[in-house]
Amino acid sequence: MEVSQRLLKFKFPILFTSILVLLVSCLFILAPRFLTIIAYFWPLLLSTALFLVAVLVFARASPPGTESSGDKTGEGLLDYVACEPEPQPDLDPEPELEPELEPEPAPALEQIPAGESLKSE
Repeated sequence: MEVSQRLLKFKFPILFTSILVLLVSCLFILAPRFLTIIAYFWPLLLSTALFLVAVLVFARASPPGTESSGDKTGEGLLDYVACEPEPQPDLDPEPELEPELEPEPAPALEQIPAGESLKSE
């Protein structure tokens, strides 16, 4: 009696563990073999490995970049992407503005009293 009470106390952990064991065993039984997966993806794996080797070779062969302006790497690109144009020195001096002439007042139109028409009868 005492054993069954202890089992009821741990029924959820036992149930969880048994479901987990069942799922893992089904995965191993139903999943394809490792060599089958390697045989299917070998071109992708080979091209990725060759690309990484090429990156390492070019990284060691190229000299480290030195910027004379002292900017951080990529700061110019970030400014370009953020649409913050760099200040450019003005090559053309600003043209002198001509003094503006005051416009002549337009001729006044005769005011027609309300209720009268423009047609003469």
